[in-house]
Amino acid sequence: MIRSTRLKVVAATALAALSLAACSSGGSSSSSSSAAAGGTANPTTLTFWHYEGDDSAMTQGWNAAIKEFEAANPGVTVKVEKQTFEQLQKNAKIVLAGNDVPDVMEYNKGNATAGQLASQGLLTDLSADATKYGWDSKLSSSVQTTAKYDENGLMGSGKWYGVPSYGEYVTVFYNKDMFDKYGISVPTTFADFEKALATFKQNGVTPLAEAGAEYPLGQLWYELVLNKADRSFVDNFELFKGNVDFTSGPLLDGTNTLADWVSKGYVSKDSSGLKAEDMGTAFIAGKYPIMVSGSWWFGRLNKEVTSFKLGQFTFPGNKLNPGSSGNLLVIPKNSKNAALAAKFIDATLGKTSQDTMAKLGGLPVAGDSSVITDPNTKTLQDNFDSVVKSDGLAFYPDWPVAGFYDQLVSFGQTVVNGSKAPADALKDLGTFYDSGRKDLTGK
Repeated sequence: MIRSTRLKVVAATALAALSLAACSSGGSSSSSSSAAAGGTANPTTLTFWHYEGDDSAMTQGWNAAIKEFEAANPGVTVKVEKQTFEQLQKNAKIVLAGNDVPDVMEYNKGNATAGQLASQGLLTDLSADATKYGWDSKLSSSVQTTAKYDENGLMGSGKWYGVPSYGEYVTVFYNKDMFDKYGISVPTTFADFEKALATFKQNGVTPLAEAGAEYPLGQLWYELVLNKADRSFVDNFELFKGNVDFTSGPLLDGTNTLADWVSKGYVSKDSSGLKAEDMGTAFIAGKYPIMVSGSWWFGRLNKEVTSFKLGQFTFPGNKLNPGSSGNLLVIPKNSKNAALAAKFIDATLGKTSQDTMAKLGGLPVAGDSSVITDPNTKTLQDNFDSVVKSDGLAFYPDWPVAGFYDQLVSFGQTVVNGSKAPADALKDLGTFYDSGRKDLTGK
């Protein structure tokens, strides 16, 4: 899921770096897997591309890994080159086809991103490394899903082509002061949640901060779909393991519930034109008591919410929630130091790096929550650990087929503004899904 709140990290040299890399023809390449490749003799520099903010938990965790890695490998220096999410999305295929590539880089997970690069032979197969370093036992099955791709680039099975070092999930942020003002307890069931929404509305308060012009509304819709779904639905919808029905079942139930919430005023019709930033700033300003969105908002909320007490709870009644591993660390096929790069990736899953992320709310996938001292950060991590432990990560609704994100945004806006009946809007969404799925699988 593309997130404008965290991923738009501006690096002044990013475009130039990508352009130079795309045009360069210098250097030799390695065609061996990282388990077998030795790279160049006595390598002194390992180039690492990523697009996280300097003050983010991910960057701080990776910096800790760099320091530890360099100490354990005398003479080796990790050179970090900052890129932007958008430029890597646009230019990665061109850049990685050349010889002047990074040794390791952060890249988006999913069929249309890491899967596509893997199927085109641009990424190193890390399967042997997963066994060598124990990633296949250290990471939970739902986290491993985004690391594996088959020969067609479809996520969830096949060989390892990337390794996640952090996670993310959709949760419920709430204004404790507003809950207290209207005598509302933290809901633990879906029925309790709807009662809370009704109570706010009865008191003239629109309960849910939303944004229909970008990803947030689709996440709320998917939470409502998952309320009636099970793991087999997720496997069918996300991984194409079976048929998906857009005319009944969880998809129709969730769509009807969203339309019902709009009609009851739990979601403002005006939200159809709002962006994620509009939603977030309104919640921070105390205009809405509830915001359903991703854990990537946490650092900002924990810092900027000063006029009320911030709380969190997982979506009531759901055993499944939108979420996944974070973006992947991948090794380009033409990396000159593939074996060393794999060793560095393993350092990002080490205790020092993972505990650093944990303390800063970064949701490490192999961390220790006991090191966290901030209570809000501890809640975020504990809730994530609980979701992962129960195999509750259900990925994101825009992942399955290329172009589905834009279709999902349009679909959500249609439901909110009422321009089509919910069932008709869902039917159109299903038509696009079925076409994209056929393009990927042939059926």
